[in-house]
Amino acid sequence: MIHHISIAANNPRHVAEVLAKILGGKVAPFPSHPGSYVAIAMDEKGTLIEVYPLGTELIPGDGEQQVQFRKNQNYSPFDAVHAAVSVSISEKEIEEIAAEEGWRVLHCNRGQFEVIEFWIENRLMIELLTPEIAPQYLNFVQKRNLEKFFTTSVT
Repeated sequence: MIHHISIAANNPRHVAEVLAKILGGKVAPFPSHPGSYVAIAMDEKGTLIEVYPLGTELIPGDGEQQVQFRKNQNYSPFDAVHAAVSVSISEKEIEEIAAEEGWRVLHCNRGQFEVIEFWIENRLMIELLTPEIAPQYLNFVQKRNLEKFFTTSVT
Protein backbone atom coordinates (compact mmCIF):
# COMPACT_ATOMS: atom_id res chain seq x y z
CA MET A 1 0.00 0.00 0.00
CA ILE A 2 1.48 3.33 -1.03
CA HIS A 3 0.04 6.04 1.20
CA HIS A 4 1.84 9.01 -0.27
CA ILE A 5 4.21 9.98 -3.03
CA SER A 6 6.14 13.13 -3.78
CA ILE A 7 6.53 14.88 -7.11
CA ALA A 8 8.02 18.16 -8.27
CA ALA A 9 6.31 20.90 -10.26
CA ASN A 10 6.93 24.35 -11.69
CA ASN A 11 3.97 25.64 -9.66
CA PRO A 12 3.63 23.37 -6.61
CA ARG A 13 0.62 25.12 -5.09
CA HIS A 14 -1.39 25.09 -8.31
CA VAL A 15 -0.52 21.46 -9.07
CA ALA A 16 -1.52 20.48 -5.52
CA GLU A 17 -4.84 22.32 -6.02
CA VAL A 18 -5.52 20.45 -9.27
CA LEU A 19 -4.59 17.11 -7.70
CA ALA A 20 -6.83 17.84 -4.71
CA LYS A 21 -9.69 18.45 -7.15
CA ILE A 22 -9.02 15.07 -8.78
CA LEU A 23 -8.71 13.33 -5.40
CA GLY A 24 -11.78 15.08 -4.00
CA GLY A 25 -9.65 16.40 -1.17
CA LYS A 26 -7.88 19.47 0.19
CA VAL A 27 -4.59 21.36 -0.17
CA ALA A 28 -2.22 22.41 2.60
CA PRO A 29 1.29 23.85 2.79
CA PHE A 30 3.93 21.18 3.43
CA PRO A 31 5.80 22.46 6.51
CA SER A 32 8.89 20.28 6.05
CA HIS A 33 9.93 22.16 2.91
CA PRO A 34 8.95 25.81 2.26
CA GLY A 35 7.26 26.36 -1.08
CA SER A 36 5.87 22.82 -1.11
CA TYR A 37 2.24 21.72 -0.78
CA VAL A 38 0.27 18.54 -0.26
CA ALA A 39 -2.89 17.35 -1.96
CA ILE A 40 -4.73 15.31 0.66
CA ALA A 41 -7.47 12.89 -0.40
CA MET A 42 -9.04 12.93 3.09
CA ASP A 43 -9.67 9.20 2.77
CA GLU A 44 -9.36 6.44 5.37
CA LYS A 45 -5.98 5.35 3.94
CA GLY A 46 -4.24 8.71 4.37
CA THR A 47 -3.62 9.16 0.65
CA LEU A 48 -1.66 12.30 -0.21
CA ILE A 49 0.69 13.69 -2.82
CA GLU A 50 3.51 16.01 -1.79
CA VAL A 51 4.39 18.60 -4.44
CA TYR A 52 7.86 20.17 -4.23
CA PRO A 53 9.33 22.95 -6.37
CA LEU A 54 10.89 21.60 -9.57
CA GLY A 55 14.56 20.79 -9.04
CA THR A 56 14.10 19.71 -5.42
CA GLU A 57 16.10 16.62 -4.57
CA LEU A 58 15.76 14.43 -1.50
CA ILE A 59 19.17 13.35 -0.23
CA PRO A 60 20.18 11.23 2.76
CA GLY A 61 21.24 13.04 5.90
CA ASP A 62 24.49 12.40 7.77
CA GLY A 63 24.48 9.96 10.68
CA GLU A 64 21.16 10.26 12.50
CA GLN A 65 20.09 13.25 10.40
CA GLN A 66 16.80 12.82 8.53
CA VAL A 67 16.26 13.39 4.82
CA GLN A 68 17.63 16.66 3.50
CA PHE A 69 16.41 18.85 0.65
CA ARG A 70 18.58 20.51 -1.95
CA LYS A 71 17.97 22.40 -5.18
CA ASN A 72 19.43 21.01 -8.38
CA GLN A 73 19.81 23.84 -10.91
CA ASN A 74 20.45 21.39 -13.77
CA TYR A 75 17.33 19.24 -13.49
CA SER A 76 15.50 17.65 -16.40
CA PRO A 77 11.90 18.76 -16.82
CA PHE A 78 10.94 15.08 -17.28
CA ASP A 79 11.07 12.21 -14.82
CA ALA A 80 10.73 8.43 -14.77
CA VAL A 81 8.64 8.65 -11.61
CA HIS A 82 4.95 8.02 -12.08
CA ALA A 83 2.09 6.49 -10.11
CA ALA A 84 -1.21 4.82 -10.81
CA VAL A 85 -3.90 6.44 -8.67
CA SER A 86 -7.50 5.32 -8.29
CA VAL A 87 -9.89 8.26 -8.28
CA SER A 88 -13.63 8.58 -7.76
CA ILE A 89 -14.27 11.01 -10.61
CA SER A 90 -15.21 10.11 -14.18
CA GLU A 91 -13.05 10.18 -17.28
CA LYS A 92 -15.12 13.11 -18.54
CA GLU A 93 -14.33 15.09 -15.36
CA ILE A 94 -10.63 14.27 -15.72
CA GLU A 95 -10.71 15.45 -19.34
CA GLU A 96 -12.44 18.69 -18.28
CA ILE A 97 -9.81 19.38 -15.62
CA ALA A 98 -7.00 18.67 -18.10
CA ALA A 99 -8.64 20.97 -20.67
CA GLU A 100 -8.93 23.78 -18.09
CA GLU A 101 -5.21 23.42 -17.37
CA GLY A 102 -4.10 22.90 -20.97
CA TRP A 103 -2.55 19.58 -19.90
CA ARG A 104 -2.36 16.43 -22.01
CA VAL A 105 -4.77 13.62 -21.12
CA LEU A 106 -5.06 10.33 -23.00
CA HIS A 107 -7.04 7.13 -22.46
CA CYS A 108 -4.58 4.24 -23.01
CA ASN A 109 -4.74 0.48 -23.21
CA ARG A 110 -1.71 -1.05 -21.50
CA GLY A 111 -2.60 -4.53 -22.74
CA GLN A 112 -3.86 -6.05 -19.51
CA PHE A 113 -5.66 -2.93 -18.27
CA GLU A 114 -6.53 0.62 -19.24
CA VAL A 115 -5.34 3.88 -17.68
CA ILE A 116 -5.82 7.57 -18.27
CA GLU A 117 -2.49 9.32 -18.73
CA PHE A 118 -2.75 12.70 -16.99
CA TRP A 119 0.26 14.87 -17.75
CA ILE A 120 0.86 17.37 -14.93
CA GLU A 121 2.22 20.59 -16.46
CA ASN A 122 2.69 18.49 -19.63
CA ARG A 123 5.86 17.06 -18.11
CA LEU A 124 5.00 14.51 -15.41
CA MET A 125 2.59 11.64 -15.97
CA ILE A 126 0.29 10.01 -13.47
CA GLU A 127 -2.02 7.20 -14.49
CA LEU A 128 -5.56 7.76 -13.27
CA LEU A 129 -7.90 4.83 -12.73
CA THR A 130 -11.56 5.77 -12.73
CA PRO A 131 -14.16 3.57 -11.01
CA GLU A 132 -14.91 2.05 -14.43
CA ILE A 133 -11.33 1.00 -15.23
CA ALA A 134 -9.79 0.42 -11.78
CA PRO A 135 -11.19 -3.15 -11.57
CA GLN A 136 -9.15 -4.11 -14.66
CA TYR A 137 -5.92 -3.04 -12.95
CA LEU A 138 -6.89 -4.60 -9.62
CA ASN A 139 -7.69 -7.89 -11.35
CA PHE A 140 -4.39 -7.86 -13.25
CA VAL A 141 -2.27 -7.30 -10.12
CA GLN A 142 -3.75 -10.26 -8.25
CA LYS A 143 -0.95 -12.68 -7.33
CA ARG A 144 -2.29 -15.53 -9.51
CA ASN A 145 -2.51 -13.27 -12.57
CA LEU A 146 0.91 -11.70 -12.05
CA GLU A 147 2.54 -15.11 -11.63
CA LYS A 148 0.92 -16.27 -14.86
CA PHE A 149 1.85 -13.05 -16.69
CA PHE A 150 5.50 -13.10 -15.66
CA THR A 151 5.84 -16.84 -16.28
CA THR A 152 4.63 -16.46 -19.85
CA SER A 153 6.41 -13.12 -20.44
CA VAL A 154 9.93 -14.23 -19.49
CA THR A 155 12.02 -15.42 -22.44
